[in-house]
Amino acid sequence: MMQTLLQSDLRFDVVYSDAVSGFAAGIGCVGEIVKHERLVDDRFFLICKGQERFRVTDLVRTKPYLVAKVTGLEDRPSGEENLDELANEVEVLMKEVVQLSNRLNGKPDKESQDLRKNQFPTPFSFFIGSTFEGAPMEQQALLELEDTAAIKPKTTSF
Repeated sequence: MMQTLLQSDLRFDVVYSDAVSGFAAGIGCVGEIVKHERLVDDRFFLICKGQERFRVTDLVRTKPYLVAKVTGLEDRPSGEENLDELANEVEVLMKEVVQLSNRLNGKPDKESQDLRKNQFPTPFSFFIGSTFEGAPMEQQALLELEDTAAIKPKTTSF
């Protein structure tokens, strides 16, 4: 697969699958290799960036790796008037999560940086989903949302 990718535009499709249950999601994300390094044992060290979302429409081949036909997904315009306000609320909550995580891991309690980095609400929502490391089903649920405002944050006290 890597040889094919290195001879193309370095883009590939990623779909969540569970080897135990055999479940494979119908919606995935295009990944792009932004940096790669071949290791001595013919493996690769990769840095990848997620791109647009897609829906799997047909499975074409299963060996030596899965190949499928896909259709790109567009985000629907949100009915929310002020997504910026919602994104700011999510940023405040994420900063609290970072601070709590730092405390739980014995790291110094420092001021959280600007998490949004001037991103519009939709790209920011994808960034938030990417931070749920180790929670693939939650990431998949967020990936499948078509409306940035579909899930509003709920304030929780710790």
